[in-house]
Amino acid sequence: MMVHDTLGGSRVAVGPSGTVRMYVCGVTAYDDAHVGHARSAVVFDVMRRHLERGGAQVELVQNFTDVDDKILARAAGSGEAAAALAGRHMARYTEDADSLNVLRPTVAPRASDHIGDMVDMIRELVASGAAYETPTGVYFDVSSFGAYGRLSGKPIDELLAGARVEVDPTKRNALDFALWKRTGGERTWDSPWGRGRPGWHIECSAMARRHLPGTIDVHGGGRDLIFPHHENEIAQSESCTGQRLARAWVHVGMVTVNGEKMSKSAGNQAGVRGAVAEWGANALRVFCLGAHYSKRIDYTPAAMAECSERWRQAETCHHELGRPAAGAGAPAHERWERFAAALDSDLDTRGALDELLVLSGEVNGAAADAAPDGEGALQDGEAIAAMLATLGLRARVPAGGVAARLDELCALRERRRAESRWAEADAAREEMAALGADVLDHGRRTVWVYRERRAG
Repeated sequence: MMVHDTLGGSRVAVGPSGTVRMYVCGVTAYDDAHVGHARSAVVFDVMRRHLERGGAQVELVQNFTDVDDKILARAAGSGEAAAALAGRHMARYTEDADSLNVLRPTVAPRASDHIGDMVDMIRELVASGAAYETPTGVYFDVSSFGAYGRLSGKPIDELLAGARVEVDPTKRNALDFALWKRTGGERTWDSPWGRGRPGWHIECSAMARRHLPGTIDVHGGGRDLIFPHHENEIAQSESCTGQRLARAWVHVGMVTVNGEKMSKSAGNQAGVRGAVAEWGANALRVFCLGAHYSKRIDYTPAAMAECSERWRQAETCHHELGRPAAGAGAPAHERWERFAAALDSDLDTRGALDELLVLSGEVNGAAADAAPDGEGALQDGEAIAAMLATLGLRARVPAGGVAARLDELCALRERRRAESRWAEADAAREEMAALGADVLDHGRRTVWVYRERRAG
């Protein structure tokens, strides 16, 4: 597949075979995950699934930042120990990702487990002259890295004008950033520069070097991380190793809420848990994938209602075809070929979704006249199952006993309708609804669809 590289401004080939190494910046564990976090997780999850279906072996590292000033501030306000607060939110993030059917990363390192790696890296940067010690800690000297600003596409004077920089009179330059902060209190460690804790940017560089040494194939995250986080990662990592940090930098667009930027102060943060409870995990995944990953998307009730209906169409198709399971590899189907081509073209999930929904509409339309059958239905089922699996969409399937009872009730309803015994037919329908199934009547044929449960 070809993906757009933010740094080079062109597309870079990734896969389709061999090992693909990905590093995705994870959350800072001081609060629950919101739909912006969900979008980034879902986008890179689909990239991974598509590469793996194409034959690649993907090593995906997604970190947790559990050492950070935001965590300490939140802990101080709540009276909770910072380590406990971070641990609780890391566990909740994992639960949220699981609820969205996001595959677990190969490795999910925590910053607090890699302090030694960070100290080693800082020591190397100081020895090379790329970093310097001050009374407050250790800073990276931005002037030592000639390519600084390339990822952002801006010269240093423009970056300085638009940046929120750490104010410290002991720094040589305003854009220099902290590698080690000399301080006391909670979440501090001994180092050659005194007791303290690492800066944010060195955490990812050290964890990436530990778990994915050398040049990474894909380094991903939200667009808000381009500057300063990813710009600083490049500077410190490449100054330390002398190697290119990543072949492709992939950045996911922001999520707004009703046209406004999400923020704690505005009180408009849309949490993953609330969104899943109201709309369902599949509808939220459809929302996250419904536009090109690099574009901004707006989370609104109208948008989510549309995504819910789109999922219902695919969900109905899956049941009409007998709830097929996804096989390995690429199905022999024209729609699948178009679907895969869309994802190969800079992860065009919107185009891939369109192919899924066109095929779903064709199947559902034909099923209204006659039950899907024969080789064509088998091929459609293989394609639909593979599309759903690649997009991480998961149709709800009942346990064996429930499915058997629903089949019995379907057959009973068909007989009672044929006999014009409408009250008994309605009673069968009501029992099916109580078991969690919608009933679709196609002439004299009845089909049940086990819908995803949600509050909305």
